[in-house]
Amino acid sequence: MTVFGIGSYVERPWKIDHPARVELGSNSIIKANAWLSAIPSYAGRQYDPKLRIGSDVYIGHYACITCIDQVDIADGCVLSEQVYIADNFHGLDPQDGPIMKRPLGSNGPVLLARGSFLGYRATVLSGVTLGEHCIVGAHSVVTKSFPAYTMLAGIPARPIKVYDHERRKWLSVVHDTAILPQPGRA
Repeated sequence: MTVFGIGSYVERPWKIDHPARVELGSNSIIKANAWLSAIPSYAGRQYDPKLRIGSDVYIGHYACITCIDQVDIADGCVLSEQVYIADNFHGLDPQDGPIMKRPLGSNGPVLLARGSFLGYRATVLSGVTLGEHCIVGAHSVVTKSFPAYTMLAGIPARPIKVYDHERRKWLSVVHDTAILPQPGRA
């Protein structure tokens, strides 16, 4: 059974594959037509997926979140409508047979740190860690990790602004000569 914290709810209709591998913190909302999928086996391979959604998280309509390893969405994150997050991908070697029968691969877990925001139809792919309070623009595709307080946009997503705590404002990476800290993972 899925672990649901106090005050959390998932609007109908929804789909949760393998709910014993899904945790939902307190006071979190998942809007209608979301699909959460923790995949323990596929194409003859076994996996140990963990899908953790923290407290005070909002996940919009039609979100799709899949994992074979680990997806962690920390407290206070907001995921807009039609967001896609996956720590996995289909194998691409044509010699392994039809694509839907190939084993799944992963570049590692997906970790969204506290207070991060994903805009409409944003995508976060395998192996990505976003630091605290990252902002991802609508329709962006995040293929690598970024440090805390970074604003990203594009395909692939690139930093466009960083938050300056002293000035209490977002500075353009290009125009305001903000210096982007090195991410923990590339």
